[in-house]
Amino acid sequence: MALDVAAIRARVPALKSGTARFDAPGGTQTPQPVIDAIAAALTGPLANRGTTTEGERNADRIVTEARAALADLLGTSPGTVVFGRSATQLVYDLARTLAKGWGPGDEVVVTRLDHDSNIRPWTQAAEAAGATVRWAEFDPATGELLPEHLTAVLSPRTRLVAVTAASNLIGTRPDLPALAALAHRAGALFHVDAVHYASHAAVDLAALGADTLVCSPYKFLGPHLGVLTGRAELLESLHPDKLLPSADTVPERFELGTLPYELLAGARAAVDFLAELEPEARGTRRERLLASFAALEAHEDTLRARLERGLAERGGITVYARAGRRTPTLLFTVAGHRPAEVSRRLAGHGVDAPAGSFYAVEAARALGLGDEGGVRVGLAPYSSAEDVDRLLEALAALDA
Repeated sequence: MALDVAAIRARVPALKSGTARFDAPGGTQTPQPVIDAIAAALTGPLANRGTTTEGERNADRIVTEARAALADLLGTSPGTVVFGRSATQLVYDLARTLAKGWGPGDEVVVTRLDHDSNIRPWTQAAEAAGATVRWAEFDPATGELLPEHLTAVLSPRTRLVAVTAASNLIGTRPDLPALAALAHRAGALFHVDAVHYASHAAVDLAALGADTLVCSPYKFLGPHLGVLTGRAELLESLHPDKLLPSADTVPERFELGTLPYELLAGARAAVDFLAELEPEARGTRRERLLASFAALEAHEDTLRARLERGLAERGGITVYARAGRRTPTLLFTVAGHRPAEVSRRLAGHGVDAPAGSFYAVEAARALGLGDEGGVRVGLAPYSSAEDVDRLLEALAALDA
């Protein structure tokens, strides 16, 4: 069944401004139910988690419900869901923890396709431990990261491979199960950055082959925080730095300080909102999420095709999102115009399409775009055909 985009848009207050928004890869707009959940958490009694007072019970309920919701979203178990300030913070924490077991002779593999938050934490931790960093390249002509690119840098000394599930810059969706199999065959852990991917496709930790995985709810209609999950036995074996009195159980041992209960309430509400995108879906929340993401992918693929046709019809535009499997995220440049200028001119037409390298600086450089990058347009559940047409009309007016 097709998404009821009008009904979705009616529940997102920020869209009332009338701007055609293509900035979703940097963070989606927030639905009213998510806003309401955050407000309800803040206006009800809150305290540190416990069982004695109403405030303590409210906090504990919010955490329990949020873990259950994110577990349903990620195809994992609630006891492995870790919350943090951001995905970047969680990856830094994880890298420092894993690096306690690294040393000279060990190797860590990162890719040129990734957001810097799935590169620098690993390279810096490796360098601090005396381990070697190896780079898996991608094909700039196609945007593909293929198994042979990883095979070229794997060795029996590889301790960890970090790969994106979907490029936030050009949308490429590598074949993660194939890459994971290669990493595991070499005896390495396989870490997945699903920050961009989780906005567009159903996540299943085991099916992707991930040992650990991160995402960010504000990319899929939720508030600003990060989420880490992983194989339970792996998380149990890790011992991050923590305060002496703080809990030593998993997942609490990975969470620093008091959790932001209101944001966790919002994250749970965002997952519930996603589960309702396909209103005729039935079953468990996980089953409804799978149905909703199937409908979402169909909706976004249709709009992406409409956008790609329109860009192809206009001369002077180079599109860098070319992989066979990709999210509805396009990076392009316009001949005779700097990306920042194009973004500014589009904003003047009520179209929000930002420009830059968006922290995927290695990918932008590999594409020959340098740190300036290009113009990025990304779709979301609330994107409409009218939005796409407004973007194309605004681009046509660039040289008018």
